[in-house]
Formats: sequence, C-alpha cells, structure tokens
Amino acid sequence: MPISYPLPDTIDPSRLPRHIAIIMDGNGRWAKQHKLQIALGHRAGTENLREIIRNCSDIGVKALSLYAFSTENWNRSKSEVDALMQLILDFFDSEIDELCEKRVHITILGDKAGLPDTQRVTLEAAEQRTAANDGLYLNIAVNYGGRAELVRAAKALCAEVQKGSLSLDQIDEQAFSDRLYTGGMPDVDLLIRTSGEMRLSNFLLYQCSYAEFIFPEKLWPDFHVPDLHECIRVYQSRDRRYGARRAEE
Repeated sequence: MPISYPLPDTIDPSRLPRHIAIIMDGNGRWAKQHKLQIALGHRAGTENLREIIRNCSDIGVKALSLYAFSTENWNRSKSEVDALMQLILDFFDSEIDELCEKRVHITILGDKAGLPDTQRVTLEAAEQRTAANDGLYLNIAVNYGGRAELVRAAKALCAEVQKGSLSLDQIDEQAFSDRLYTGGMPDVDLLIRTSGEMRLSNFLLYQCSYAEFIFPEKLWPDFHVPDLHECIRVYQSRDRRYGARRAEE
C-alpha cells in the first residue's frame, strides 16, 4: 500500500502553489555514490516520482510539471538515452491505471514527433486516455526545450495572422501564453531543482517569470514527499510581490 503523507500543520492548505515545476536532477550522481550504473539511478528516480505525483494529486495541487528529457539529453551516451526511453514505457505501463483512477490529466510538453515511434505512441495514448480527466494536470516534458517552445508559439501566432484568423492587435501576453504547451494552465508558482544546481536549463522559461525557486541539496532519488512539503513551507514563507514594493517601503 502506498504511504499517505498528510500536509503538516506548518503548511496552509489554502495557499498551496497552484503549479509546481520540478527539475529532477542528480540521478547520475546518486548512482555513482551507490556504485551503480547510471540507468539504475534513473530508475530509482522514477520510483521516487510515483509518490511525488500521488501526493500532489492528494493535497490538491492544480498542475505539476516534470522535466524528464530535454532536447539536449540526446547528446548523452546511447546506453543512457536507451535507458531513459525504456523508463518512459515502463512508467506509463505501470502507472497509467492509477493516474486515471485519480483523474490525472496528462500533457506531454515537447516535440513528440522527434521521439522513437514506440515512445511517441505511448505518450499520445496517455494523453488521449486522460484528456477528459479533471484532476491534477501532470505535465511531462519529453524532448523539450524552452527556447524551442517559445519559437513554436511565435510561429503559431504568425501562421494565424497570415491566415487572417488573428490580427496583430490581438497578440498580447495571454495570446502568446495560450499557444505554449501549457496553454490554459496557471504559470509556475514554485520551481524546485534538486541536487543543489541553480539554473533553469531551458525549462519553462516563460512560465517561470514570477516563480519562487528552491534548490534542495538532495539528489532526486533521495527527495521524498516530506522534502516536497518543506519546499512548499518555504514557498509560503516568502513575500511574492510581482514587482511591487514591500508594504513598509
């Protein structure tokens, strides 16, 4: 039976971040520390992922975005890429039924056309099967790059202007946001990157404009639900001013 992790008293359930994004970093270093192959580090990270998704769904987070495979990750060794591609298949094979039971809505962020056929079909099937679900929006970034996403949105707007279905005056921040992979979802409130690295690595560049960033030192396979709750507690302790001054200034 999965372990249930209720919110601690230090967290206000009425002020949860609507959208949490996670850069799941440190699988390789975790494997090295445990004298294991890198592929086993990624598998340990995937096992850990299940409890994070389950808890976000249980506590009422609206959207969870996970950086699973970037466009730059193709430059890694063939054995590591193959292991990551296999984990995509294994994850959906084992988790899709529970995700559906929890009404999770899956969206794939990234260029699915650039993936191997088996992975592309699996991801498209997961999107289709969960399209009507009204629970947690689970966004999984696969073959994703933030700059490429911005170019894609700009091209979509240009194409609509050329067709005459959109005028230049109708292009504003909302119109641009609607043409991102995350169109219709709230912007990221909280971005977590594990392993202590302090950079976005081309992830959700537009959506993270006013996100609160937290960089736990723990490697991703060691990051569990209590650590997620601690990040939420820190998030709630911050004064989000969106460019305004503090009241006392």
